[in-house]
Amino acid sequence: MALISPSRRLRRTPFSAGVEAAGVKAYTIYNHMLLPTIFESVEADYHHLKNHVQVWDVSVERQVELRGPDAARLMQMLTPRDLRSMLPGRCFYVPIVDETGGMLNDPVAVKLAEDRWWISIADSDLLLWVKGIANGYRLDVLVDEPDVSPLAVQGPKADDLMARVFGDAVRDIRFFRFGMFEFEGRDLAVARSGYSKQGGFEIYVSGSDIAMPLWETLFAAGEDLNVRAGCPNAIERIEGGLLSYGNDMTDDNTPHECGLGRFCDTQTAIGCIGRDALLRVAKEGPVQQIRAIAIEGDPVPLCDRAWPLFAQGRRVGQITSATWSPDYATNVAIGMVRMTHWDSGTALEVETPDGMRSATVQPGFWL
Repeated sequence: MALISPSRRLRRTPFSAGVEAAGVKAYTIYNHMLLPTIFESVEADYHHLKNHVQVWDVSVERQVELRGPDAARLMQMLTPRDLRSMLPGRCFYVPIVDETGGMLNDPVAVKLAEDRWWISIADSDLLLWVKGIANGYRLDVLVDEPDVSPLAVQGPKADDLMARVFGDAVRDIRFFRFGMFEFEGRDLAVARSGYSKQGGFEIYVSGSDIAMPLWETLFAAGEDLNVRAGCPNAIERIEGGLLSYGNDMTDDNTPHECGLGRFCDTQTAIGCIGRDALLRVAKEGPVQQIRAIAIEGDPVPLCDRAWPLFAQGRRVGQITSATWSPDYATNVAIGMVRMTHWDSGTALEVETPDGMRSATVQPGFWL
């Protein structure tokens, strides 16, 4: 595709200087910001992520902050996941839905206190929706985007690197929990989470002024660990079945269609705006759902648009993400498939840009 012209509307991040010095080769646009996608090559970055440790600039995961007496009420209005048992220090993966039950975002909710939350968003303008709900219901809550830029540390050596910078106590953070750790006199929320299946952390860097000092400290501390700058990797993401909002799901899809029904407590999530619509979906069940699909043949081309899925000449779904997996020696894919053809082992055909390919529904994702 043609180059994208840079402008001030495509926002740089507090780590952009470090990303550029590390030799970034490609970006995508995510929440109006620059998100790195390639450093050495997609495949080389993939192998390094699985064997070493990477530092990712994921400032694009903007925070929508809720502060005030009605913060918890507003948070519950946004999601069908029951948040009543969520304590400060926890992170919850939460589908965000509209009044029809359609997915608006699939962020991580971070509960800092009873009256203060961060919503660490995927790629959509969720801030505007949340502001509209707060204003329309006249809630006593302030909704804004704070100066918080996440930095991820991912890979099998992530614990060792983080311990060198924040101390051994960081190793004790449990999955989807966070603790407060000091860096240069500032307390930062550090969570065991991240957009990979290799394990690691996300550091919520509060204040752009300490962004590059933290970046440089991590690289200095991890030199012997073969630390590199990295980014969410398309191959590893699809192998692990990590969904991408805007690619694998949109507001046309319910959480149940996206395989996220386990994060919906629709009966008890009192106050959720989409609750009534999702009660009907939960009762009747989805007519289509996301599945792991293996595509035969040589490496497929770039999947930058949906590829139709067919069974005996009849369309039964679409491929939304696909790539060649070096470790599994097949084309791995995420697809939305009708219930008549979503069972494991079902043979399908995919219409790719270079012709029809045979494909098979898998029992699960590869990682």
